[in-house]
Amino acid sequence: VEQDAAVEDSTMDQPAAAPEDTPAEMPTPSVDAEGTVDGENAVSGDTVGAMLAEEFHALKAENAAITAQEMADAILANPMIQFGGATMEVEQGLLTGFGNAEITGFENGVMFAPMIGSIPFVGYVFTLEDGADATAFMQTLTDNADPRWNICVEADETVVENADNMVFFVMCPSQFE
Repeated sequence: VEQDAAVEDSTMDQPAAAPEDTPAEMPTPSVDAEGTVDGENAVSGDTVGAMLAEEFHALKAENAAITAQEMADAILANPMIQFGGATMEVEQGLLTGFGNAEITGFENGVMFAPMIGSIPFVGYVFTLEDGADATAFMQTLTDNADPRWNICVEADETVVENADNMVFFVMCPSQFE
């Protein structure tokens, strides 16, 4: 039987009632697959996904002609990434992290991920075809993202951003510890 990590067996280690002058503990917030905490956006400026999205925007602002491969390589080289990673060009169709949904509508795409499968991290940089609707493409990614694509682990957050015709997507832990 699967249960939330924040939910503990109610028969184990029951703490004594807190004295009146001791503040009660706050309940652990729940995070859903869309990255929302109890209905509010969980992606803040200090999470892995948010910091990588900020880097994506900074790199695109520095070099408007950056390719998807160059962007993926630069993001993967970020010192916060604490694993050996690799990039791989992808074609339209079935992509890691999106279940049975075919991802189409991009001119080129590059996946960046750890070389070991026990880390809940997968990212993509897509260059969209001329005239493509970036908002609709991003919605397709969001709607089909499966943070538990890897049966052993689950990503904490999903972040999708765009700058011009380039789209950044990542499912990752909120922090590397």
